[in-house]
Amino acid sequence: MLNNIRSSPTAPAIARRSALRLIYDPSMFSVGESYELFMGRWSRLLAPLLVQCAGVLDGDDVLDIGSGTGALADAVATAAPASRVVGIDRSEPYVAIARARHQNARVTFEVGDAQHLPFEDARFDRTLSLLILNFIPDPEKALNEMIRVTRSGGTIGAAVWDYGEGMEMLRAFWDEAVALVWDADVRDERHMPFSRRGELATLWRTHRLQHVSETALAIETPFSSFEDYWSPFLQQQGPAGAYVATLSEHNREQLRLNLRRRLLGSGADHPIALRARAWAVRGVVPPRSRPWD
Repeated sequence: MLNNIRSSPTAPAIARRSALRLIYDPSMFSVGESYELFMGRWSRLLAPLLVQCAGVLDGDDVLDIGSGTGALADAVATAAPASRVVGIDRSEPYVAIARARHQNARVTFEVGDAQHLPFEDARFDRTLSLLILNFIPDPEKALNEMIRVTRSGGTIGAAVWDYGEGMEMLRAFWDEAVALVWDADVRDERHMPFSRRGELATLWRTHRLQHVSETALAIETPFSSFEDYWSPFLQQQGPAGAYVATLSEHNREQLRLNLRRRLLGSGADHPIALRARAWAVRGVVPPRSRPWD
């Protein structure tokens, strides 16, 4: 599945898929412990790859957009312990968990909106976003803000799961959900913008960033059992969890059985090895002689 890579989409294709954006809903990201079971554990595996891709240096001032429960901040603090990291997220429960887990004075977290960052111009050396850009109602406005608060010559980096082809955990789920209830397709995360090859790079270039490069980041997502795979979907986190909560008891059970058959066949339960791919992009803020527009 990870080797099936399509060519870069056209601008109209991105626009059409943007119209299907799954707008941020606070209820999808409201319980930090549940998020950790559902997606947080995979974010923690992906975060070091984004830190490396973005070229974070020890001593950098780093802004973490959509910091969640602190996966990216952890990765920066580990790779560059002299750096200072500020995380910002709209979810108060996530920020509360991140604060409780981080006693390092160099790592702080704030509740806030990526579209209206409460920081002065050119404050940070690098501004990064892990797996959240396509949940922001106006990602272009958020990117402008990210550029504004980053110094000239600084780096803007982000990563988004490849929901359509490369995130096998969710691809299996949505394939079976749509096969069971056809109108589930409108909720399928494959429609999310910026999740295909070339889309993030296109966004970066249209916002005047320089030396833009995009790369695939791949991780393993091992599950100890089918229950380890299935039960996090019942926690109502993210679009998939929110969708499961809308199903009747009958359809929910049928979806569970269909997924079990897909992942295990007719045999006994056993560990499940899946893979996940994200597209990551980085770009450099150009020189400027006045505040960023």
